[in-house]
Amino acid sequence: MSNTCTAATASLVDECRGVLFVYSDGSIVRLPKPSFSVPVHDDGSVVWKDVVFDPVHDLSLRLYKPALPVSTKLPIFYYIHGGGFCIGSRTWPNCQNYCFKLASELQAVIISPDYRLAPENRLPAAIEDGYMAVKWLQAQAVANEPDTWLTEVADFGKVFISGDSAGGNIAHNLAVRLKAGSLELAPVRVKGYILLAPFFGGTVRKKSEAEGPREAFLNLELIDRFWRLSIPIGETTDHPLINPFGPVSPSLEAVDLDQILVVVGGSDLLKDRGEDYAKALKNFGKKVEYVEFEGKQHGFFTIDPNSEDANRLMQIIKHFIAENSS
Repeated sequence: MSNTCTAATASLVDECRGVLFVYSDGSIVRLPKPSFSVPVHDDGSVVWKDVVFDPVHDLSLRLYKPALPVSTKLPIFYYIHGGGFCIGSRTWPNCQNYCFKLASELQAVIISPDYRLAPENRLPAAIEDGYMAVKWLQAQAVANEPDTWLTEVADFGKVFISGDSAGGNIAHNLAVRLKAGSLELAPVRVKGYILLAPFFGGTVRKKSEAEGPREAFLNLELIDRFWRLSIPIGETTDHPLINPFGPVSPSLEAVDLDQILVVVGGSDLLKDRGEDYAKALKNFGKKVEYVEFEGKQHGFFTIDPNSEDANRLMQIIKHFIAENSS
């Protein structure tokens, strides 16, 4: 909890999902658990543990692997949680359940890092933390005394970085920073990026945002609130970290990128931004695959990870990994 000593006269200015409360006197109350109750489905088929990857900022990541892997070496799959850069955690049950499913279905080592949240830590803090989480993996790959829990099964040459919503934004910015081949991470090699309903913004409304229903799981009011709390002070949602193809963003045409998979729900207010992002990269000749799930809202695959559409998405991710692992 960030600050529980709010003045009696302070009024509530912003609230996010019953977890984050911002008051008029600048104080912030952050609850450690989500406002929804979801049971954790830990049946022992996947083992996991927590590791501190950034002691300076007290940030941890959660590692998962199959208890009985089908191969001696497994690909590494980052899953960076969402939450509008303001809420969410690797410890939340919806995140943990999805990581269990990823580890089991993909037969992969899953790395789920936390990152600093806004408004206490505005962008680019979260993106820097995502980068540090990947640099941690490189440190393990070259360490004289690495964590054998990880290194005994992990294939450092087959790394995939995925992100959900705000995590998808982080994955994009990592793709741009690391570029094709991820040479600065050697011997770690990123083979591809999976952007799941990526959280991009811009000062000009997209049609899916303007016409999206108010009762949507992620509605326009909440989108605006997340950006208001997370963008750098004095900036707009056309900041290059937020709007990759905005009026002040450097061109990505000359940037060599690894393969990118973009996944959106057809009824997600962010759908048009994800689709336009994929089209723009494709127009630059980048290797991009775009998949849209008709009628699905934001976060459909973690809200119901056992649904038919969530299972189809898992097969798409599995195919993407297989295609880009050589």
